[in-house]
Order: sequence, then structure tokens, then C-alpha cells
Amino acid sequence: MEHIKLSDLQGDQRELAELIGIENYIKMVQRYSGTSIYIAKIDKLLNSKRDAEIIKSFNGRNYKYLAYKYCLSERTVRDIISKGYNQNAVEQMSFLMTVKYKLQKIFEMFF
Repeated sequence: MEHIKLSDLQGDQRELAELIGIENYIKMVQRYSGTSIYIAKIDKLLNSKRDAEIIKSFNGRNYKYLAYKYCLSERTVRDIISKGYNQNAVEQMSFLMTVKYKLQKIFEMFF
């Protein structure tokens, strides 16, 4: 595999190798060979960061301020916050279920 040269590649494979370098291309082939890889659009990556900042900045009342600050509608800000809190609730529920399970095991040991 180390003997592959840029001149051995064609089309998209060559374009990718030119973009990231032949060494990195070979690493990708070794790791992801034969699979499909989704590459997100840049706005999707930036939106995730923006959404995290909105959730962190939310104080329970500042929907309008956040909408103005991020050039979004108030509805969009509410949706972002709702999704963030729903994910947080799922994580908290998972933690609580783990604690409950461990407490039951401890309880069973003594009773």
C-alpha cells in the first residue's frame, strides 16, 4: 500500500489524495476501505457550535435576545433550546437509571 503514488490514482480518488496528501489518503483507505463516508457541509458544523452556544447562553427568558444575537427567528431559538434540553434529559435519565440499578444491587446485598 505504501508504494501507491498519486499518478496511480484517477478521478475523485486522485483529487482527494491531492487535497489531503498521499500519506493521509493511504491512511483513509486502510481505515475506511469500501465504506461510505458522509462529509458534513460547513454550515452544519458551524450550526452545531452555534446551537451549543445558544443553549449555554439561555437563561430561561432570553429567547428574543438570542434570536437577535444569532440572526434567527425566536421559534428557531426555541427549537434549538428544546432539542438541547431533550438531549440533556435523556442523558440525565440514563444516569439516574444507572444509579437506581446500583442502589438496588446494594440494597439486595443487605436485605
